[in-house]
Amino acid sequence: MADLALNMATRTLPLSGVHGGSSVARLEPASPAARLSLRARSEDVAALSTALGIALPVKPKTSASSHGRTALWLGPDEWLVIDEGQGGLLQAANDCAAPHSATDVSHRNTAILVSGPGAAMAINSGCPLDLSLKAFPVGACSRTLFGKIEVVLLRTAEDAFRVEVWRSFSDYAFGLLSEGARDAAL
Repeated sequence: MADLALNMATRTLPLSGVHGGSSVARLEPASPAARLSLRARSEDVAALSTALGIALPVKPKTSASSHGRTALWLGPDEWLVIDEGQGGLLQAANDCAAPHSATDVSHRNTAILVSGPGAAMAINSGCPLDLSLKAFPVGACSRTLFGKIEVVLLRTAEDAFRVEVWRSFSDYAFGLLSEGARDAAL
């Protein structure tokens, strides 16, 4: 019998080899990461936080990071958890006895990193959020619209953002961000 593992197609990373931006806003594809769409009741947050090794945020527009994992609050009972290192994210959730729903969305999503003094302006070319530091400080996150698509936006530094997007829309998002970055440089 043929070894099926040898015959499996290798998934091409979205945005592989692309680059863009301008003198004020740099764009680059994020490294591959594991992602978990997590739903749970408020009384189960503590148990899940312990199991995942990260304190799930419970306030709107907040995130938490620890040991290569980032948890983004998306709703009263919903989080996006991103693991850029240690692995085992889904297994950690599965090992938790508290009732919850955990879905691996690693192959659905990809991310675009936007940085530089014009990063917020580049994103605002297609996003209606107020991205001033006062309204959207470091660590703030939100599910929002960018152009005609839904994204999850995380501010990682004063002049840096992570734009989580479905891989099927990644070319569109990167192109629109590239135009915004060029406009920000004018």
